[in-house]
Amino acid sequence: MAFTLRMLASLMGLISLLTVAGCSLMEDRVQRYVDAPEGKPIEVPESADESRFSQRMPIRDISAADSGRMYASELPEPPDMTSEILQQNYTIEAVDGQVWLLVNEVPGRLWPAVTAYMNQQGLGVAYENPQLGLLQSELVNYSKRARSLLGLADNPEGEEPRLAVQAKVSPGIRRKTTEIRLRSFRVGDDGPDQLVAWDENASRSPRELETSRQLLTDLSSFLQSREDSKSYSRAALGMPVEPRVRLVSEGDSATRIEMELDYGRSWNEVRRALEEADITVIDLNREEGYFFVDARPESEQEPGWFSWFSDAPEPVHSHDLILERKNDRVVVTASRTADYSGEGRSAALLSNLFDYLY
Repeated sequence: MAFTLRMLASLMGLISLLTVAGCSLMEDRVQRYVDAPEGKPIEVPESADESRFSQRMPIRDISAADSGRMYASELPEPPDMTSEILQQNYTIEAVDGQVWLLVNEVPGRLWPAVTAYMNQQGLGVAYENPQLGLLQSELVNYSKRARSLLGLADNPEGEEPRLAVQAKVSPGIRRKTTEIRLRSFRVGDDGPDQLVAWDENASRSPRELETSRQLLTDLSSFLQSREDSKSYSRAALGMPVEPRVRLVSEGDSATRIEMELDYGRSWNEVRRALEEADITVIDLNREEGYFFVDARPESEQEPGWFSWFSDAPEPVHSHDLILERKNDRVVVTASRTADYSGEGRSAALLSNLFDYLY
């Protein structure tokens, strides 16, 4: 027995020695990653269709605000191959009297499908403008299928309102997504003789909002049934694709996020981004436009080796996020609180938030 124990002890010692030796032979390439020079982007011919090119193995972009202070202890996480895929490819969202269908696809591929939906459901397409992302139906009242879709009675008593339907297709806030809105509106006896402008600020009654939600639910089912037969609209290439959320930097530091959205939508997007970024919100106030957050680095938030002997540490109010209305946009800024003596991470907080916003 003694001989066996001595042999076992020797074997364990040999394994430990080989493990330590093996670890010492592996090169730590962290510093090489930090010091690596930036390569030139790949250029494609001007005549090429950029929509047909994508990264097979995407490399995470590093903003100017991050690149100015890159340390081996704070390297960016490897890219999440599902980061640009919504949890659900078709999601109906609503904020402050607005309702839309969020689709994980570019507008150029959805434009033909929305057109097909309107024709199939008896709405028809009387006017369209791909550059504006607008489709307008014929008069709903003369189509039995369209009447059923909007809940109009088969045999109306007396006069009934003349209705038409508009579809608004626009790039989503998040990259490679599309937002589709559908609304019904009243017209004259002969119907509209031109494309009616889409009013983003028009007030909607609860019944109108519910009609829009039902139409979007129906459209979502239609789009899902056609996923295997997608087409692309070159006419929709002229649709504006400028991002509605931008990270603004001065030098190497991020100073603010500008959102070309109404205040209610901006507030909800920032709140969603904080949740997805796993940033602890200590307090918030929509009316006053602030989020009090714990933006300390992970090394300061970790409870330590003996955390199982005590409760989890309380979050620390280290930074403030402020939302302000300025002209046609909402500006988001960050600052370190006066009571927090740790490292100021306002620029890093804005950069991290922007990654989840756009």
